[in-house]
Amino acid sequence: MNSIDNITPEEQTQFRTFIEPFFSKYYRERCYPGLILKQGQRTMLQINVPARDFSGLLQTKPSTNNDPDSGKNRPEVKGHAEEIKDYIIENSQKNKPWIVGTLTANVNPEDIKIIEFGRGICLVVINRGVKLDITDGQHRKRAIHELIESNNGYLIAEDDFPITLVLEGDHRQCQKDFRDMAQTKALDKSLILSFGEFSGCVGITKELINRVPMFKDKTEKIKSSPTTKQKLIYTTSYISKLVSCSFANSINDPLKGIDVYQASDALVVCLSNFFSRCSNTEYVYDTPTEELTIEDVAEFKEDCLLGTSVGLEVLGRLLYHTYSSAENCFDEAKIAQLIDIDWSRENQLWKDNIVRIETNPKNIDKPYKISASVGAVADAVKAVKITLGWF
Repeated sequence: MNSIDNITPEEQTQFRTFIEPFFSKYYRERCYPGLILKQGQRTMLQINVPARDFSGLLQTKPSTNNDPDSGKNRPEVKGHAEEIKDYIIENSQKNKPWIVGTLTANVNPEDIKIIEFGRGICLVVINRGVKLDITDGQHRKRAIHELIESNNGYLIAEDDFPITLVLEGDHRQCQKDFRDMAQTKALDKSLILSFGEFSGCVGITKELINRVPMFKDKTEKIKSSPTTKQKLIYTTSYISKLVSCSFANSINDPLKGIDVYQASDALVVCLSNFFSRCSNTEYVYDTPTEELTIEDVAEFKEDCLLGTSVGLEVLGRLLYHTYSSAENCFDEAKIAQLIDIDWSRENQLWKDNIVRIETNPKNIDKPYKISASVGAVADAVKAVKITLGWF
């Protein structure tokens, strides 16, 4: 960390001389330098809490027994705290950066002391008997608490955790604060994947989007659905499913431990071969996005299953049965068989599995409805394997 204006040793000594008496005076309490801010007609504090104080300072009060008024937080979501804890452990053990968001807590202002120094700078003194009630971050709190108390506690022993402290003692207002803070829009999966760590399934997905012409400049990387008017056919989420299915026969396997570049090379070669030779996809594959028309894209997405998420999932699950992990390659003979399949919705191979005929279609010329259910996908894969004699 670089300082723009270096503070001289003399100035540092002056500051320590000024601040130390306050810490000495309240040595029996917990003291934290803080910042005072105003928001929503209330006063709030920003403090940083070292790991050693975390467990004893914060508490959660989740609702129980189907009674929202029995606590200040929602009931805990089973497994979520464990996911956060595993995330911290995994990155810490690999010496990789990690981050958890600022927690929000509340406390009755009468239960703490605030020593103001001016310019919004203060010292926050919290009596040892006082607990801060979590408003937002109950799962982060639980994960950090369990980690500190475990044999892996040393991994975060030197870390600090920021807390926004709302000076609020009213129970109903605290519940309202929780509700208000929970009204954030869920992030689209494509956006989460696009900003994911370059490893495993995420890393391979990013490689495919950049290296396979079928996906390059034709993939929506932020939103949950591709916009035809922008000539986008796929989303990052679609391609992530294809990758996961190709190597693990599952739509959401993180593929931990897999070599991103070796696996990417194998799948890029396989897909480039497939899309460039398949009659249903060769035009879209060979044509740069700027030369494709909106009508071209709309027609492809409407007529070809390989322009849909479920179509890529079926392809991925079939590719899984052609992949040799020992040799890191896909069976060219079997890929050639997949290339020869008619991937249009009209093909009877897909009837009554991933393609259903609507009884009262809006367009009688196109009465096809896509089904992405687990059973439909399994039936489609089975139909192809029977047709190709893979059993």
